Amino acid sequence: MGRAVVQMALLGLLLASATTLADKADWDIYSFHINSTVSSRYATTVITSRVANRMNDSKEIEFHVRIPKNAFISKFRMLIDGHFYDGVVKGKEKAQQQYTEAVSRGQSAGLVSSVGRTMEKFKTSVTLAAHKKVTFELTYEELLKRRLGKYELQIHARPMQPVKDFKVDVYINEKAGINFMEVKGGLNTKALANAITRTHLDKQAWVYFYPTEDQQKTCDSCGEQGMNGDLVIVYDVNRNPSLGDIKKSGRYFVHHFAPSNLASIPKNVVFVIDQSGSMHGRKMLQTRIALIHILSDLAEEDHFGLITFDSQVFHWKRELVQATKGNLESAKTFARQIVERGSTDISRAVLEGTRMLNAHPREGSASLLILLTDGDPTSGETNPEVIQSNVRRAIAGKFPLYCLGFGFDVNFEFLEKMSLQNNGVARRIYEDSDADLQLTGFYNEVATPLLTDVTMIYNGGANLTETNFSRYYNGSEIVVAGQITDNDIETFTPQVVAISSNRRVTFSDINATVESVEDASDSSIQRVWAYLTVKQLLEKELVLSGPEKENAKKEALDLSLKYSFVTPLTSMVVTKPQGEITDVLHKPREGKNKEGKSLHSMSPRKRMQSTVFSTSLIGMHGYRGPPRIPQGSFGGGSGSLNRLRGSGTRNWLTGSAQGLKKSQLADDDHHALLVSKADVPDYGSIDIQPTIVSPRATDAPLSHRFLQKTENLSLPLCFDVTGNVQLKLLHHPSGELFVNGQLDSVANGGFRRITILLKTDLRVEIDTEKVLLIEGQRISGLDRYISITVGSLTLFSREKEIDVAVGDTRMVILIHKENGKDFLWPILRQRPLDDNVSGILALKPAVYEEVQQSPSTRLKIKGQDYDASRASAVDYSINPSPINDCWLISAESALQRSLVDFIVA
Repeated sequence: MGRAVVQMALLGLLLASATTLADKADWDIYSFHINSTVSSRYATTVITSRVANRMNDSKEIEFHVRIPKNAFISKFRMLIDGHFYDGVVKGKEKAQQQYTEAVSRGQSAGLVSSVGRTMEKFKTSVTLAAHKKVTFELTYEELLKRRLGKYELQIHARPMQPVKDFKVDVYINEKAGINFMEVKGGLNTKALANAITRTHLDKQAWVYFYPTEDQQKTCDSCGEQGMNGDLVIVYDVNRNPSLGDIKKSGRYFVHHFAPSNLASIPKNVVFVIDQSGSMHGRKMLQTRIALIHILSDLAEEDHFGLITFDSQVFHWKRELVQATKGNLESAKTFARQIVERGSTDISRAVLEGTRMLNAHPREGSASLLILLTDGDPTSGETNPEVIQSNVRRAIAGKFPLYCLGFGFDVNFEFLEKMSLQNNGVARRIYEDSDADLQLTGFYNEVATPLLTDVTMIYNGGANLTETNFSRYYNGSEIVVAGQITDNDIETFTPQVVAISSNRRVTFSDINATVESVEDASDSSIQRVWAYLTVKQLLEKELVLSGPEKENAKKEALDLSLKYSFVTPLTSMVVTKPQGEITDVLHKPREGKNKEGKSLHSMSPRKRMQSTVFSTSLIGMHGYRGPPRIPQGSFGGGSGSLNRLRGSGTRNWLTGSAQGLKKSQLADDDHHALLVSKADVPDYGSIDIQPTIVSPRATDAPLSHRFLQKTENLSLPLCFDVTGNVQLKLLHHPSGELFVNGQLDSVANGGFRRITILLKTDLRVEIDTEKVLLIEGQRISGLDRYISITVGSLTLFSREKEIDVAVGDTRMVILIHKENGKDFLWPILRQRPLDDNVSGILALKPAVYEEVQQSPSTRLKIKGQDYDASRASAVDYSINPSPINDCWLISAESALQRSLVDFIVA
């Protein structure tokens, strides 16, 4: 295997397949999308796979997903025959009870996650009727961890066959500014280089990966089964040299602290190396290689010791010595002669390493103890709890203990608890060809201490995550989140106190500002707080005992349920079609189960209606996509469209705008594109995706039905617009972008034309057959399958879909067919940051309350009661489009103002 990346990986792998089929032509993954959005180092990834059963009989379609071990899944759903099957997070005991009852009826089966190096694998399945389609959608979230001076967002793609519609979209938005960004990984090869587009603009960065079917078969890690590899997006941010980067949203804040302009602290380090018989062979060879490399990296001002152990303890020297050239060469000779033998006395070895560090106090230095072992304690003291208690008493909080568990025979939970009790961490070292690189990679993370005894102080802060840290290492980062008391930013004063070498230092900035990020997408700051709190409570629950342990467990469970995190304490129940099996998938702690081993394994039976996951979960937000600047794009130059490049692109019309018939252009003029500047009522934090369904009757004038989604309520709202009017879809005053849509006059239709106008005198006319670009007096007509960039506009067209990006706004225009007629449907993928945007697409989710159900339903919206009736609408923002139940109310009630404000005269 390739070199391990020692990192907190953000990894998404979705595999949807019918494993019972011998021929992949029996099933078809016709769409595979991975969308990752990173804001304030918090990553949300949405994986969507659409699969069709091409057979004449029913087949079982499996859904496999691998996510990072540190991620929490927050949403899972399936779409079958226009019906959604959504997951609900429950406490593990309640979910397990439901599963057990199903087992007792012989109606269920257990499918279990396995733990890999950086990921966890989960699986469910559904039986799909002949010639039907299913959409799987998974969302997970993770706080990226800074290691060795960078963040790494890793995306793994292995769809198991070439996919016609394959996309990876990554958007990074860092208010501090992005210092650098690059793309690595096995999929960043020369064969796929022109499928990757990367853009870096100060505080934002975008990466697009759109390989063709042929490219998916010809890259270094590709074949007839498609791609199998990684994209790794590496970046870092600009840093305040003093206090760091603090952001708030609502009542919550997050503080990223990572000073770099500090002198390194000399260290005292003792390496405790297992040489018992189980380390025989490649393990010991790789340990020797890594140890020799680590010794070479010690600085002359460092002091070190080296111990090996089996049933006895062997010293290179009984006391710590300075890392002089002569001492290092002597220690390397000792390392080369380590011979594996005997049993494993972990307790005696760790206590001896502790004695050596305690006997070597050195002012202005930082001490650390590193243990490497591959097994359980088998000689001397073998009771894990007694060993942990003795080690904790001996270390007494004076330095951290880092435990490296080699392979899967080790009792990792024992090592993890012992590390956490002593301000350290445990890391598994995987038995592979790069194990030596894993060892040296870990050491590099702790090789350069810059601060000790770090205390984060927040006057005016409450409900804080962990604020005390024993060490801060170069290239890492300390993250604290919490609430601002009474939301009073004036009384909120952050400060950091720590020890640098032998002196006390204080980091504060009386002129520091806490940046407010109040746009809808930044509920992520509150989720950062919840994510960190749950993570830290789970660590405390592992270490504590008695009532304290139960309190930490209860608090972690309550937060997991509130934020829909699937953790080791929760499970997800997914309703499935009648006649389906029940699966139970657990999110284990590291070390709870070995690679490939099941936590549950039961024979499958049919006839159950739910799937239970024990994984991790987080709500999906709209993907924040960027201005894509593709390879093979339009050139600029004096404001003209100089050239078109790309498959199937041709100039089919060039001439004067004055020579066009009125029917070829929009029915409105420049001024007609303007919409009211009145603020849209603030109904929530996620985007509305409008949806149309035509009435059953054919009476004119025709009505189109729009669907206004809600965030947490069971039924969306819907309202009708009568006639083939032109609607104001989006008005972005700061970017001076205007988008209008002309409704058609076809039953069950949508928009026949969409017009986009930029103040730069660039106009785009999109209908179901062509795209017109009008720049001043110059007009260019484009066929489908184009990729162009003109100024701030980027347009990317493929079958049944057109992506449009302008500045910080991104739209997707889907092309649907009903009754033999094509029509357009716009979806806002990235909402502009400007709060003054307005239009149908700018509406936020509705918030309402049912205040009366008999004799008729009335809904309360913004304090006003409105009549409502039960109806249905087609959700054209999804393809295939499901029919959703909704509450039908008047357009004025839904829009909270006159419909005239949304119509172009």
